[in-house]
Amino acid sequence: MAKTLFEKYGGFPTFRKVVSAFYDQVLDSPVLQKHFTGVDMARLIDHQTKFVTYVTGGPANISDDHLARAHKMLKITRPEFEEMALIFEEALEDHDIEPEDVKYVVGEIRKRSHLIVTE
Repeated sequence: MAKTLFEKYGGFPTFRKVVSAFYDQVLDSPVLQKHFTGVDMARLIDHQTKFVTYVTGGPANISDDHLARAHKMLKITRPEFEEMALIFEEALEDHDIEPEDVKYVVGEIRKRSHLIVTE
């Protein structure tokens, strides 16, 4: 039986590290950092890890409706989304996720851009 990407890469511990590294870079981004002032980053990392768990076939479920509600008031622009996607791609690559799997995960995020981009 084929493994999910979640299982292939070691599950929560691996993807938690990826997400933590991602947000370290996001907080350094002049394009993105404004969205995180006053945000409980531990809670956000937890939520994002659950989302990545979901898109990699792990035991989590994040509905499109939830994503839309979570981002509705954030006024995220297309360029900000693209910056985020690039940083996330780099975080996956930095954690030895294979290129085809990086492409898949980033593709899953991109498929939901209409729920995240609100400006």
